[in-house]
Order: sequence, then structure tokens, then C-alpha cells
Amino acid sequence: MAVIELQDVSKLYGFGDATTLALDEVSLKIEKGEFVAVMGPSGCGKSTLMNLIGLLDRPTHGTYSLNGRRVDRLRSNQAAKLRRDTLGFIFQSFNLLPRLTVLENVALPLSYTGMGTVKRQKIASNILERVGMQNREYFLPGQLSGGQVQCAAIARALVNNPSLLVADEPTGNLDSNGSLLVMELLSELHKVGNTIIFVTHNPELTRYATRVIYMHDGAIIQDEQTEIGKVAKTARKQMYNVSRSSEEDDLAGVSTLMKALPSKPSVRTKAKSRKRASSKKPKATQKRAKS
Repeated sequence: MAVIELQDVSKLYGFGDATTLALDEVSLKIEKGEFVAVMGPSGCGKSTLMNLIGLLDRPTHGTYSLNGRRVDRLRSNQAAKLRRDTLGFIFQSFNLLPRLTVLENVALPLSYTGMGTVKRQKIASNILERVGMQNREYFLPGQLSGGQVQCAAIARALVNNPSLLVADEPTGNLDSNGSLLVMELLSELHKVGNTIIFVTHNPELTRYATRVIYMHDGAIIQDEQTEIGKVAKTARKQMYNVSRSSEEDDLAGVSTLMKALPSKPSVRTKAKSRKRASSKKPKATQKRAKS
């Protein structure tokens, strides 16, 4: 059974002459454990598709089934509960609350389940450790780098243990190092069984995906199975001039992920440093000793 099944889904905005067709009879199936990239030019309907899949909006026409359950006509409170229990949504703009610590931001979704404060923070701390951010849990979002903030946002999306992660351009506001950090983290989550759908404009990031969907004018125009570690053929050939991925690219991503983890110098190293420093005497002292 497919995790996601859209059948002839359309989305209209506006009325009369001002009507805009954002999605045009889109049909799509995504199986459990897939890592799907969605590509296309600005305004092609990628974000609208993500909002529908993430239950932040509902289609004008067509049907949407999530884990075999019809969800396109749920009431607002029903959709909110299902979104809380099943989905993790990662936004381009992070959407962390600036006056709450990282730990408090990550624990926030659990407050809607009626869980106690101590238990919420313990679960949030465990998730932050999983994404390499435990040493930053009492920082405010403004004290973090862009990549670290997005990692915190991913931790918040994971705190309810969702079966599906939806990411709308998760690297759109990040530099190259931040992008690698986030994509390596999503790759690790995919390896442990999460189903992930993400939007990107960067063909290079398709090497993390198992499947790439191309959109244009509100419709899916191509659906390509890809090999992890290689840039999708259509993305490289038709959209951008992207060099082939290499072993160095993979190592750069892993290196960026490892840099996010705290490292402490050993006691032995510190002791050697102190011993080395104490063995050196100032030149003036040495001269007096000779005289």
C-alpha cells in the first residue's frame, strides 16, 4: 500500500477571471521508504503540492489518501491531529520561535499531546542528540548558524516520530556547508526507514534521492528513478550544467555532518600541552642562569 496516493488532484486559487490553476490533475503514488526530490521552475506548483501532502491545504478537485485513508475532506481539527501524529514538516524559513531555546522549540509539538514538561524535554533532548545538536539545546535560534537552525527544525519535525517527512526547500536559505549538513542528516534519516519528500532547485542535491519528480505549470511532466550518489540524468541534462558527483563530494558531506558534532580535547593532550609549555623558559631567564 502506498504511503501517499494522489488521484487527479487540482488546486485553484482565486475566483472568476482572477483564478489561478496551481495544480492541474496531478496523480502521484509514493511508497514507504522512498526519498523523493521534487524539481521545477518557480511557480510550477511544487510548494502547493507539498502543502497538500502535508495537510496544510486541501485540493479543489481530486482525492488524496494517506496510509490508505482518504484525507482530502477532513475537518480542520481532524487534519491537525493527523498532521501532528503522522507528518513532520520542514520549512525553508525554519519557523523557530526566537525567544524560546532550541530545546523548548523542539519540545513544543509535544505540548499539544498533553505530555508533561519533564517528559517533553527529555524526548526533545534525545532527538537533538540524534541530529548532533545536544550541545546547543539551551541556545536561542539567533545564536546558531543557518545549518544548525535547520537541524533544530528537523529535530522538531521528528519529535512526534512521524512516518513521513515533508521538506519544502530545506536548503533554500543555507550556504553550501549548511546545505550539505542538512542533506546528510536527511540521508541518515532515510537510511533508518523514514519516507522523505523534499523540494529543491539544486540538481546536485538529487544525488541523495531515490526518485526525482519534475513539475511544470502545475503538472508532473516526468518521474525518474535515480541511483543514490549520482545526480539525476534529466536534472543534469535539461535544467542545469552540473558536474558528475564524486567520492570527494560524498566525503565533503560526511565531513560537514561530523563537524556539527562536538569534539573535546583529551585530558592527556591537555597535560602534554601544559608540560611542553612549562619546559620552555624565557630567553632572559636562560641568560641569567648561564651568568
